[in-house]
Parts: sequence; structure tokens; C-alpha cells
Amino acid sequence: MKDREIFAGLSTTVPFVLRLDGRSFHRFSKDRYKKPYDKVFSDAMVKTALALVTDSGLSPSFAYTFSDEISIYIPAPVFDCRVEKLASVSAAFAASAFTLYAGASEPLAFDARVIPIEEGLFPAYLSWRQAEAWRNHMNGYAQKLLQDEGVSPTNAQKQLDGMNAAALHEFAFSRGVNLALTPAWERRGICIYRDVVMRDGYNPIKDEKVSVERTIAVIDEDVPLFKSPEGTAWVLSKIR
Repeated sequence: MKDREIFAGLSTTVPFVLRLDGRSFHRFSKDRYKKPYDKVFSDAMVKTALALVTDSGLSPSFAYTFSDEISIYIPAPVFDCRVEKLASVSAAFAASAFTLYAGASEPLAFDARVIPIEEGLFPAYLSWRQAEAWRNHMNGYAQKLLQDEGVSPTNAQKQLDGMNAAALHEFAFSRGVNLALTPAWERRGICIYRDVVMRDGYNPIKDEKVSVERTIAVIDEDVPLFKSPEGTAWVLSKIR
């Protein structure tokens, strides 16, 4: 029967990205969180991304999250690079972690996909996802403004269909919301990465205080535009 595990031998090259998306989260979040953004929901997603970086066994060096999506960058082989195991473990871990952090009383799920990518292309991947975060941001605010005016969610989306970024931005501005002044984490997403810091320590042999290097996980809510030269350089500096 082993030969019926038809994808058991499928593996990826390194480095690669695992992208996780919440499955049907709109049902879970419908009456639980404020629209268009709720820091409580975002914090649960950030904690889930942080746990993926520090405790999942996947050893990612970088994570990026917005809305109900998390991308993690994995630079070295793990689980023999087996696609089935990478996808199943990451999705299961994320679902368990988010369920705990969100205090959910119902089953929640993530799906996962494996994306082989060269290190130099990772900033372009993040730029693509950040552009999606910005589209979600504009559309989310516009929908909320229309619903505040009494328009149903379905009709609100119909009115917004086909509107480009400039039109959505102007629409929100005409109703008193400058999208460029909303919190950076809403517009650009949030990153988690490893960094080395100096900490005070103690050498018991020499009975003296010493400075020691410690690797910590950093949660960054003020990230650059990844498509800019500065943003590209920033990303590459964080994954090395």
C-alpha cells in the first residue's frame, strides 16, 4: 500500500516559502472583531507567526503576516524537504496556535502551500504579498464606510468592484479617511525575524560581568515598502 502514497516522494529545493492562509476565517471573525481592522485579531496572527518562527521545528528565519495570511521563509532543509510533511505540519501548527491565541471555541484551519524561491527573489515575493495587503486595506476601509452608510455587504462590494487604487483612495478620502495616515501595520503588514543583541551576562569562572550575544525574535510593525531599493536591501539583511 505504500506505493499509493503518490506524493510521499515530492520534495522542494531550498530556500522556500511556506504560505499559510486561514480557511473560512470570515465566518469566525464576522461578529467577533471590529472592522476593517482589529488589533486583537492581528495580535493573535502575530503570535501565531512568532510561534512558527520560534517553536514549530520548521526553523524559518523570517515571517510576514497580514490579514489571515502568514508567509515564512525557510533557508535550510527541514523534514527532508518533503512537501507533504511541510504543508501538513505548518498548517496544523498554525491552526493549533491561532486557536489558542484567539481563544476560539470552534475548530479552525489553515491551508498551506510550498513555494521554492531563490534568496534574491524573496523581496519580490514579499512585495507581491504586500501589494495584496494594500489592496485589502483599501477595499476593507471602503467596504466599512459604505456599510456605515447603510449599504449591505453584498451591495457594497458591487459598488467597489472595478475601482482601482486611486479611486478607492479618493473614495475613502471623500468620506474623511486618509488611508495614507492609517497605522503602518494595516497598510504594509508585520514582520517577525531573528536579530542578534548584546545582553549583560556573568562569567562565574572569572567572577565578572560580561557582554554576550543573544538571538531574539523581533516583531516589527513598521516595515518598509519591499518593492523599493531600500526595502529590498532591508529584507535581504534580515534573512541572512
